[in-house]
Amino acid sequence: MEKRKKRLVVAIVILNVFMILGGCSKFDAGVYAQAVLDASYKNQTEHYIELVEVDKKDADAIFQKNLDTTMEEFKTEKLSEELEHDYRALFEAIIKQVKYTVGKSEKEKDGSYAVEISVKPMTLFDDTYQNFQKKAEEYATEVTNSVMNGATMPTDEEIQEHVYRLYYEILKAELDAGVKYAKAESLIIHVVKKEAGGYEINRKDLQVLDGKLISRKVMTEDVK
Repeated sequence: MEKRKKRLVVAIVILNVFMILGGCSKFDAGVYAQAVLDASYKNQTEHYIELVEVDKKDADAIFQKNLDTTMEEFKTEKLSEELEHDYRALFEAIIKQVKYTVGKSEKEKDGSYAVEISVKPMTLFDDTYQNFQKKAEEYATEVTNSVMNGATMPTDEEIQEHVYRLYYEILKAELDAGVKYAKAESLIIHVVKKEAGGYEINRKDLQVLDGKLISRKVMTEDVK
């Protein structure tokens, strides 16, 4: 009887091991999506390194590349090294505070996976844009009055530097005070298998997700 119990215990342990191994070998699109997004937006790379089997340097490069892209999209003129450094640090802090939740995933007929994502758009730019416009207009009036009173007109570079510094200070103050978020929105991203092996998130889906993480409604409406 005692031997039977021991054999039963051993059998259960072996079964559990196979179940664990089987679970590990099965691809989980939700876990993968979470790891990719965390590496891209939070610079949290531990799970990504485990899943994709890359070294930390390559994993860290994902966040830095995302930050580079953000800087390129924002900066239209040459800034001083100091101000550019300040903006990079600011955007790093902003990106790390975006909010998303990975939901359930389902395998589709074509072999890809549809993963539900809930996003709470950050409203930092919407909340500060009117204040920025007001400050910029005040500065323009100040420069105009100063020039009319005999002062030298600032160069385009000096004006650009001053305006960008104004915007930086407004954004930094709002960020330090605590950013706000809009109502959650849901979307689907697709995790697809690459021809060379492994998986990746559909690029167009990533662009849609990226556009929803930080709201720019006020800026878009102003351009229209």
